[in-house]
Amino acid sequence: MLELSILGFLAEEPLHGYELKERIRALTGHVRPVSDGALYPAITRLVRAGLLDERAEPGASAAPRRTLSLTERGREELLERLRNPKQAEITDQVRFNTVLAFLRHLPDRHEQAAVLRRRLEFLETPTSFFYDGAEPVRAEEAGDLFRQGMLRVARATGRAERAWLTEAVERLGQPN
Repeated sequence: MLELSILGFLAEEPLHGYELKERIRALTGHVRPVSDGALYPAITRLVRAGLLDERAEPGASAAPRRTLSLTERGREELLERLRNPKQAEITDQVRFNTVLAFLRHLPDRHEQAAVLRRRLEFLETPTSFFYDGAEPVRAEEAGDLFRQGMLRVARATGRAERAWLTEAVERLGQPN
């Protein structure tokens, strides 16, 4: 998810490390904050792999600022990650939002729709936070007010997301 965010934001424009961190923080918010201890090693790995270019510029203070940009190889890697998201990037809401944030960079509408269909298929599988044996517990069956609340909010959110995904897949299937 972190590497996808780095590649995605740098596909839009070159950024300094701090600017990149702030954009990732805004995307994932308090749910999954990004630390310097995770971000800068990830940047280093991507530079070493030839996916990012790094150049030093004079900074506001004595230290130079590193400007990062996506290489052609990095753009190809981004597109491949968008075409074929890992299963966790489909099933985990925060990770899927990261895929959604950059899916517009994938130029083929059919490939975009295929990713959305994978998420839709996942959401159509009955599930719950709670189970009675192997059966998912519905909000009406939950034993307390708080679990009922969790399940009702999840149900409403799931309905809204499924409706949007269905609409988006239909739109992507239409000519421009």
